[in-house]
Amino acid sequence: MSGFDDDEEEYRGTVTILFSEEATEGPEVKAHIAGHFSPLTGDYRWTGRLSAHPDVTKAYQEGVRTVVVLTPDGHRGVGGLDAPNLWGGHPVNGVGTPPYAVPQIVLEDD
Repeated sequence: MSGFDDDEEEYRGTVTILFSEEATEGPEVKAHIAGHFSPLTGDYRWTGRLSAHPDVTKAYQEGVRTVVVLTPDGHRGVGGLDAPNLWGGHPVNGVGTPPYAVPQIVLEDD
């Protein structure tokens, strides 16, 4: 893997950014997102960056801090939107279901 860390799953590609959980349309941007299961907290944590897009920056300036990240294959994750970086893109991060497929682990009873 070539993610942010060797133990992380990742997604690189186009995503749609929804500015509320009820929204059905939003801007498409390029994204690089990676995450991992945290054994200390028992949850999945993901973080990434979105390419620059004027609609995302406008929403941030208007107070939007929570977004839904939707991949073309239907995976979605709710995350926090951070201030734009030096290149105009926005960091995004979340806890819980990530906006990409992750391996399913089945625990067997002994």
